Amino acid sequence: MSAQHPPAFPISFEFFPPKTPEGAEKLRGIRQQLYARRPEFCSVTYGAGGSTQEGTFAAVREILAEGVDAASHFSCIGATQGSVREQLATLKAMGVKRLVALRGDLPSGYGAGGEFHYASDLVAFIRAETGDDFHIEVAAYPEVHPQARSPEADLQAFAAKVRAGADSAITQYFFNADAYFRFVDDVRALGLDVPVVPGIMPILGSSQLMRFSDACGAEIPRWIRLRLQGFGDDTASIRAFGLDVVAGLCEQLRAGGAPALHFYTMNQSAATLGLCDRLGLHG
Repeated sequence: MSAQHPPAFPISFEFFPPKTPEGAEKLRGIRQQLYARRPEFCSVTYGAGGSTQEGTFAAVREILAEGVDAASHFSCIGATQGSVREQLATLKAMGVKRLVALRGDLPSGYGAGGEFHYASDLVAFIRAETGDDFHIEVAAYPEVHPQARSPEADLQAFAAKVRAGADSAITQYFFNADAYFRFVDDVRALGLDVPVVPGIMPILGSSQLMRFSDACGAEIPRWIRLRLQGFGDDTASIRAFGLDVVAGLCEQLRAGGAPALHFYTMNQSAATLGLCDRLGLHG
């Protein structure tokens, strides 16, 4: 009798909607490279205030046509119940089975508006409108949402999303495994047993990572920051160091019981493929 292959560790990939036809063409090739790793699904992000909705839905359609499960990001800032109902019908007709439900960022110069104030409101509405038609993912912040009043308030906001009907969560990226494990322990202590999937950010460059992290509240440990600064413009060294650091983080997470890994690809394939190779994730 042939030996059974162990089941592949579940992974997923995130893309953002390309802004040009050239970008869309390039992304098709990148997706094909990443599909070889047999992701559970691929998600597509949404711009501030839903500004990229058309591009998001177009990319989601393509991924589904390529035979891969696609999750559409879905934000509710500035939305009405009617507009959300319409978009849900569109996504269902497209064959989408997964949503990443988010409050979303306000576009600059935009006052608070719409009928949804929190992601938990959106989750509850989707559940009430569509039953179990969609697997609903929500965001989690192991290092605390940058706009949260306190860590406790942030944890309660997460709990509200789960109690409203979320099936699972994907975290903001982080580089400190202890923050993730502490967050999961806190969630479990509230009696919530949803899977919390770590979001993984490959290190592609130094200044981009610093800028991103400052904006979204992800902590770059001092030793990593100093090492990256020490490499200056040496991209090859930055990427080799980044591969070591992030692969080590992923190993820690897997060993500690993380249910899956979700890679923020930044619409590139090399760094994510390098991580998959290092982790033995061959699809």
